[in-house]
Amino acid sequence: MRKFSFPIIEESLVTLDDTSYALTTGEQRGEPRLAVSGNVTGFEGERHGDGTLLGPLNAANARELRRRLPWLRPITLGLRTSAGFGDRLGIATPGHVYAVRGTGIAPIFAQQSVRENTRTGRSPQQVLDDAMWGVFQTGWREAWGADADHLKTPEDIAPFVSAGYTFYTVDPGDYVDDSAETDDDETLLKKAGALPWDDLQSSLQQSRERFLRRFDLDTLSLAFDEHALYKALAKYGGAVAHMVRMTRRLAELASGRPFEMEISVDETGTTTTLLEHYYIASELKRLRIPFVSLAPRFVGRFEKGVGYIGDLQELERNIAGHAAIMHAFGDSYKLSLHTGSDKFSVYPLAMEHTGGLVHLKTAGTSYLEALRLIASKDTRLFRELWDFARSRYETDRKTYHVSAKLEATAPASTLSDEQLPELLNQFDARQILHVTFGSVLDRFGADLQRVLRANLPAYYTYLQKHFARHLAPFRRSEAA
Repeated sequence: MRKFSFPIIEESLVTLDDTSYALTTGEQRGEPRLAVSGNVTGFEGERHGDGTLLGPLNAANARELRRRLPWLRPITLGLRTSAGFGDRLGIATPGHVYAVRGTGIAPIFAQQSVRENTRTGRSPQQVLDDAMWGVFQTGWREAWGADADHLKTPEDIAPFVSAGYTFYTVDPGDYVDDSAETDDDETLLKKAGALPWDDLQSSLQQSRERFLRRFDLDTLSLAFDEHALYKALAKYGGAVAHMVRMTRRLAELASGRPFEMEISVDETGTTTTLLEHYYIASELKRLRIPFVSLAPRFVGRFEKGVGYIGDLQELERNIAGHAAIMHAFGDSYKLSLHTGSDKFSVYPLAMEHTGGLVHLKTAGTSYLEALRLIASKDTRLFRELWDFARSRYETDRKTYHVSAKLEATAPASTLSDEQLPELLNQFDARQILHVTFGSVLDRFGADLQRVLRANLPAYYTYLQKHFARHLAPFRRSEAA
């Protein structure tokens, strides 16, 4: 094993083919740098007296390190119980690793939507590289994935394929017709007849032949009448056709590289009925869409950053029904819980009825844990940030399903230092902070990074504790 003369982060040390790699804080103990001793061809940086190359954590060095160390490349995860960890700041992955290690849950460490990338000013490549450096730092050698989240158009796909993502969440919400929920039969039939049947490789008559009958599942019976079928077609037929177009483009760009897909219809205005779930899954199977998970719109409300809102018994019946449909298709895909963070009452229900065929998707909760730390470490900064977030809420909430009320919160001047961290435990404050992240990062991003990087071990501890609670109900028995 080659030696380094600089302090190294021990979990990152790897020696392979007579070359050693590690993260080091360097002589000045500043921001981490990549240290390579041995064959340094292809890496960028400066050579030191002992022959070690010290280089920045940039895209070129990430690319070369992935080429040499295969466990640093995201892969497809299939039907394993899985969880996605959003990281809006690019520094949270070590905390995610510490939380998921030993659980048996397959992690997706790189996960960001086009909307989030736009608001944070990061690219798909930066998101993946930041996650990879965290994987390297912590010595994670198991499988992990990268999720191109909430893709809406074929034009969204290319940067994620180029960066090496393996999981593609298609959001066809723009093609879901919520008004079908209240349309009369004549209108529904007209809408169904106008679907892009070429993309669907079918016809209205063929759909009638496939669906106008009874389906007896193990624990559930489903029967389409004409109204239910035309409603499913009018509401979701365009979304299925869009899934076909997105798959076609993705396969073209991937050029034979493996990928898996999720269809997400959760960010829509109406609940996905069990009949509609059956229709969607049937059509995706018929059209050979390589989907491994489906995120329906469940009953009740899954809002950002807070617990489930609604009747929990009704939700359990709903999850049980959706899981029964999933099982009827041979357990060939998972149910996905979108906006899944902080829904602690939901996790045991989902695990029980899916038997582990479930994907938990979280996003902004890691950012909220960063704000929790800042509220404790730099009260002046947090006070400015909180008042600014309150001023931005009514504008920034428009693209989210949230119900926080600004008048239920107080300006920073009325709060003691001890009360500031408690804002992260309050419903309205959590949602306000959650959805204003883009504006906050534009204004305070450099300051947030400064405080967090000065307190990284504490931030990792916050994340580990927070996600341990999320993941506990999903632990696989062999890892328990």
